[in-house]
Amino acid sequence: MRRITLIPGDGTGPEIVEAGARVIEASGARVEWDIQKAGAKVMDEYGTPLPQHVLDSIRTNGVALKGPITTPVGSGFRSINVALRKELDLFANLRPAKTIEGVRAPYRDLDLVVVRENTEDLYIGIERKVSEDKAESLKVITRGASERICRFAFEYARKEKRRKVTVVHKANILKCTDGLFLEVARQVAEDYPDIEFEERIVDNMAMQLVQKPQLYDVMVMPNLYGDIISDLCAGLVGGLGVAPSGNIGEGIAVFEPVHGSAPKYTGMNKVNPTAFILSGVLMLRHIGEEEAADRIFRAVSEVIKEGKSVTYDLGGEAGTSQMADAIIERMN
Repeated sequence: MRRITLIPGDGTGPEIVEAGARVIEASGARVEWDIQKAGAKVMDEYGTPLPQHVLDSIRTNGVALKGPITTPVGSGFRSINVALRKELDLFANLRPAKTIEGVRAPYRDLDLVVVRENTEDLYIGIERKVSEDKAESLKVITRGASERICRFAFEYARKEKRRKVTVVHKANILKCTDGLFLEVARQVAEDYPDIEFEERIVDNMAMQLVQKPQLYDVMVMPNLYGDIISDLCAGLVGGLGVAPSGNIGEGIAVFEPVHGSAPKYTGMNKVNPTAFILSGVLMLRHIGEEEAADRIFRAVSEVIKEGKSVTYDLGGEAGTSQMADAIIERMN
């Protein structure tokens, strides 16, 4: 039995987490939950949205599954998700984007994966106001972080039997920083002759993904480009409501949907639980529960394709819990 830190989150988070946890339990996966609360609701009690005991639980268990969390204004955190990545050194952000029949999307049969470096680049926010009319931001790229994210991408491709890794960069202009990232990617690629390797400049990559996304497979890139391109890929398969993610480090991983907490829908049993459930599928694959993961993904796909017991954004009238019920029934 594998113990998993389960963080319900804020807003609609507890509803989708409850629904998703029931689906995972019904799959036959050998997991038990260590429920930990974080976010706006714990501020009064602990003075922080991310208490130390939550971090301790994740470190102890090695794996967490979390709902969306609202970052409270004035808490000192730019983002709780960023804080988690920093505190736990979750250097790899894994963002699959796979089409599911029945989800309105501009393409069919897409199966893309964005691997985003999580710990440096412009996204870490080292910036300052020089004067009233001038501001500066520091872009940091290191050889060590570049190598471990590129190697992660190739190892993932090999493990999942993917055919190709594309490195995304802007080294034609940012010759020192992105130049270093590209140099390292080329060096790492030499260790994986069984996997095709190619290079794309980030603006061209954005156009290519709109015009002919079927040509791509696993893409690896620095932090800021990954933040943008991963949402683009989510849009190609139907949006953030079907977009899972994982943040992975050495011996620790946190899985979560990438959408927000949608506080205006709190308690309405209305929001789509698919992204959270698919994040659970990623988590199960991470811990070796492949059969349970496959069982859930098939059931989710069948329920969405049928279109009867799905939430409003998928064209149905079911609530969050009713959609989970339908997925569970399909697994039985």
